[in-house]
Amino acid sequence: MKLRLSGVFWAIFLLAAASAANAAPADDIKALIEKGNSAAAYALGKQNPQELGNPVFDFYFGVAAVDSGHSGEGVLALERYIINFPGNLQARLELARGYFVLGEDLRAKEEFSDILKANPPSDVVANIDRYLDAIRARESTYRTTSGVFVEFGAGYDTNINGGVSGSNISLPNFGLVTVAPAGVRIDRAFSQLTAGASVSVPLAPGVAVYGSFSGDYKLYSGDREFDQGNLGAAGGVSYLSEKNLYRATVSLNSLDVDYNRYRNISALTGEWIHQLDELQGISGSLQYADLDYTGSNDIRDAKLYGIGIGYRKAFINAWSPLLTVNGGYSVENNTAGRDDLGRDIYALRVAVSASPAPRWSVGGGLGAQMSRYSAQDTLLLTTRRDHYLSLDGALSYAVNRQLSLRGELLLSANYSNIELYEYRRDVIAFKVRYEFK
Repeated sequence: MKLRLSGVFWAIFLLAAASAANAAPADDIKALIEKGNSAAAYALGKQNPQELGNPVFDFYFGVAAVDSGHSGEGVLALERYIINFPGNLQARLELARGYFVLGEDLRAKEEFSDILKANPPSDVVANIDRYLDAIRARESTYRTTSGVFVEFGAGYDTNINGGVSGSNISLPNFGLVTVAPAGVRIDRAFSQLTAGASVSVPLAPGVAVYGSFSGDYKLYSGDREFDQGNLGAAGGVSYLSEKNLYRATVSLNSLDVDYNRYRNISALTGEWIHQLDELQGISGSLQYADLDYTGSNDIRDAKLYGIGIGYRKAFINAWSPLLTVNGGYSVENNTAGRDDLGRDIYALRVAVSASPAPRWSVGGGLGAQMSRYSAQDTLLLTTRRDHYLSLDGALSYAVNRQLSLRGELLLSANYSNIELYEYRRDVIAFKVRYEFK
C-alpha cells in the first residue's frame, strides 16, 4: 500500500513539474511584456519553439510578436489561441491589431466590430475607434470614401501683425528710426471657424483620384483690418504599388486680409512615400508654386521651386509614439524685378506624437527655417538674412468618434540681421471639432 501511494505521489509530482516547466516560458514572456520590453519577450519566445501550440504560450508570444514588429508570427499564434478560446476579447483585440498592422483591413474591421458588440469598457472602445478611423483612411485605395468636418476655435495671439517689439529700432544706412504704430506688435484675442470636405474615388487597383475643399476665417477682436479668410481646394491622383505610394496634387489657395484679396497661390506637388517596414517610412517631394499678390504688394509676385525629404518611425510601447523628421529646400524667385525679395529657404522640422491614454493624444515639434535673400535691400543697402524658430504643442481629447477637443500652443521668433524684421509671436488656442463619419 505504501508503495502504491508513493507511486501516485511521484506521478502527481512529475505531472505538476512538467506543467510548471511548460508554463515557465509563457510566464517569463508575460513578465517582459508587462515591463514594456516586448522585443525581449519576442526573442525569448523564439528560443522556445517547442512551446508553440501551448495556448498560454501562444497568447503571450502573439502579443509580443505584434508589439515588436513581427505581426505575421503574432497573428498565427493568436489565431491558434482563439481556436481554443474564441470568447477571449483581449486575444481578439490583439489579433485585430495584428491584422491592422499587416494591412488586412477587412479582417481587422470584422474583429474590431465583433469586439464592440460585446460592449467593452469605454477606453477599449476609444482605442478601437482610432483603428477604425485609420482603416477608413486606408480604404480610400479600394473604395470611395468621403468626409466633412467643422471646427470652432478661440485663442490669443501676441503679435497679429508680425510687428517689432518696440517703436525705436536701428536700421542699416539710417541709424535710429521710429516705426509707425501699424508696424509695432499688436496683441489680440481671436475667434476662428474652419470647415472642410474631402473625397477619394478608386479608379483601378491601386489608382485613385481625390479632392478636398476647405475654408478658414479668423476674426480679431477690435482690429478688423487684420481679419483673415483662407479658401483652398486641391485635387489629384494617387498610385499605390506594394510599399510605394505616389501622389500628384494640384492646389489653389486664396488669402483675404480685411476682406480684400491679398494673395493667390497655385501649386503642383509630386510626392513619393516608401514603407521601409511595419514601423518605418521615408518620403520625398517636389513642388512648384506661383505666388500672385494684389495691389501694392504685387512687387512680391514670385515663383517657388522646392524639394523635400522625410522620415517617420513608430515606436512600440504603451504610448505608441511616432517620430517624424522633415527637411526641405526652396527657391523663391521674384518675378517683379525685385531680387531683394527673392530668397533661398532651408527648413527642418522634428515632431513627436503619442497617445498616453485611449482618448488622449499629445504632440509637439521643433521647427527651424533659414532665409537667404538674393540681393541687397534697395533702401537699407543690406542683404537680408533671417532665422525663424518655432516650438509647438497640442493636446487632444476624443469625446467620441465624431467630437474632439484640442488645445494648441505656438512659441515662435524671427531673428534677422535687419532689426525691422525681428519679432516674437506666441499663440494659444482651444478648438472644438466635429467630423461627420
